[in-house]
Amino acid sequence: MKIEIIKTKDGSHSLLIPEMNETYHSTHGALTESNYVFIDKGLKFYTEKGDIAPTNHINILEVGFGTGLNALLTNIYSNTHKTAVNFFSLETNPIDPKILEQLNYHELIDHPKGHELFQSIHASEWDKLVEINNYFSLKKINLALQEYSGESELFDLVYFDAFAPSRQPEMWDIALFEKIYGLMKKDGVLVTYCAQGQFKRDLKACGFEVEKIPGPPGKAEMTRASK
Repeated sequence: MKIEIIKTKDGSHSLLIPEMNETYHSTHGALTESNYVFIDKGLKFYTEKGDIAPTNHINILEVGFGTGLNALLTNIYSNTHKTAVNFFSLETNPIDPKILEQLNYHELIDHPKGHELFQSIHASEWDKLVEINNYFSLKKINLALQEYSGESELFDLVYFDAFAPSRQPEMWDIALFEKIYGLMKKDGVLVTYCAQGQFKRDLKACGFEVEKIPGPPGKAEMTRASK
């Protein structure tokens, strides 16, 4: 599958799959979108709810590892705020390391070890929980959500970052959200860039409480759902 590097409106890179006419991130800003949807409206929201003790860790499930941008930003947040995170990420089509080496996220993120962290994330062994640093451990899992059976502990937070429903409809089947619901702790949170009406109705049918909140640049809305 051919993949091209593109520059989005905030200067950060994303990837384009020409045959699908689909990008890995918003063309309005890859870094902006990830920070807004998954960190600000997801991780920051969850940690500020007050449901976790400072000594506990947060288990995050990501559907769609992609470029590793969400993992990088989560790593930086967890270390900055001294919040321990176990990050589990599903990906069936890992990106060629030669492409990853060209991505410019570390140039735009205000962190002295941004490049080092990004490299550590991609160098970590697949299908094994690896401690990247004191507050962040990562397990990259080479499985589809349909095949995944979960971990020994339930998830506090889910980053749902699959391709759009029009491009990857099998990833937006209600059966998968029923599965995710079962993998989550009570009061757990799911966030995604998608705000499609049918998707939100499916979440409600699974038992989620659904919030409609303003979206990142280029999108009027996004979705946050709680168990």
